[in-house]
Amino acid sequence: MKRIYAIVPALLSGFALLMIQPGAPALAGEEQRPPPEARTAGTLGPQVMRAISEIQEMMAPEDPEDPVDLAGAKQALDELRERRWERMNDFEKSTLLNFYTNYYLAMEDFAGALRTFEEMLTIEELREDTRRRTHRSLGQLYAAEENWSKSIENYEAWREMSLEEDEIVFKGLSYAHYQLDEMIPARDYWIDYMKLSLTNGLELGRDDYAYLNGVYFTLESYDEALDLTKTMIVKFDDPTDWQNLSAIYASLDREDERIRSLNLTYLRGLIDDDTRFLNLGQSLAGLEIPLSGRKILDDGFAREMIPDDLENNITLAQMSMLGAEYDEALAPARRAAELDDTGNSHDTLGYLYYVLNRYEDSAEAFSEALDRGGLENRADTLLFYARALVELDRFTAAIAATNDSAEAGGEQERQAARSYRQFIESTRNRYNIIAERRNDAIDFYETYPSLVD
Repeated sequence: MKRIYAIVPALLSGFALLMIQPGAPALAGEEQRPPPEARTAGTLGPQVMRAISEIQEMMAPEDPEDPVDLAGAKQALDELRERRWERMNDFEKSTLLNFYTNYYLAMEDFAGALRTFEEMLTIEELREDTRRRTHRSLGQLYAAEENWSKSIENYEAWREMSLEEDEIVFKGLSYAHYQLDEMIPARDYWIDYMKLSLTNGLELGRDDYAYLNGVYFTLESYDEALDLTKTMIVKFDDPTDWQNLSAIYASLDREDERIRSLNLTYLRGLIDDDTRFLNLGQSLAGLEIPLSGRKILDDGFAREMIPDDLENNITLAQMSMLGAEYDEALAPARRAAELDDTGNSHDTLGYLYYVLNRYEDSAEAFSEALDRGGLENRADTLLFYARALVELDRFTAAIAATNDSAEAGGEQERQAARSYRQFIESTRNRYNIIAERRNDAIDFYETYPSLVD
């Protein structure tokens, strides 16, 4: 079941204690006479009036320094009910029950308040305004108890009886339908709540807009969510809304706008997690501007928002390699090699050294990659290892590496290994011929005798 935080205070905000205003004092010289006994359902008899006034004083003393006596009020209510309930008219009964609900609400005994409000609805000649108020209160209390169907039932009963609409009722109906996964009425009632609030001159907060946006997301109404998010950015300039903007563009498959909005969020300094740093950096690489992406990632590392882990260092190295800045790729490639339990990061490091013509380092890195194992393509690593060895004139070892490459791969790898072995053998032959000619030239020429005795 979904939870709406702070729902109880919000839903109960319309409750107020029912207080009885005593009659005006008699004018000077006017004869003091007791009020007549109640003859209709719309007045309080004198005994009930006195008892209720005493209970009211216990619950809400006229002197603010006097203590509230809820326990005494409850005892007095029970005694009054026991003595006079059967003789009370309907107005007296509803008044007594109202004070019971005041007590239960003050004690945060919502179940007791619910029982009392439900009993109030059984009074035959209950005043219409009291009946409306009771249904509205029941809607709020059932929501507090997470009985969403009963909450909706009472709110709708209030609307059938009322000539006007109410912000709290619309709000409560939306919450209740949301909890029942009924998103269409949840959306419609919330829009009604927002419109009525604005009509009545009330100010809506960001949470009001954010709730509606959450409903739009659940309904996958991304066009509506986009318009609302833009409104929220203008009104509140909140980082979350800037970040949500790129997510909405992604949901609408508007990739260019997604990247632009995410980049604008970054430029405003509102990206504060590694996921968005990486997302933006990799997205820029996808737009064939990898070095811009690399700068984003560098900033994330510098601000310690991107973890110094294997995957992120690999990404950083790849960004520089895609931008042909191989020197800049070395540091994260070395760090990745330190963190990698397999030989794959050493394989990348070997390739970098090879591109930078650092063949001794390249051969060493490839050798370490092969020793560690777990390679994604062992045959390819062996073939590049052979290339580095050839550059070092280590032909025998290079041929051995091509043989191992042929055994480690499939037909395509075997063909590549055979072709490269032929290249190595021809290169070695040329190397040997040149070496022999160099030696012959050294033997042919004699050194001149010294000109100094």
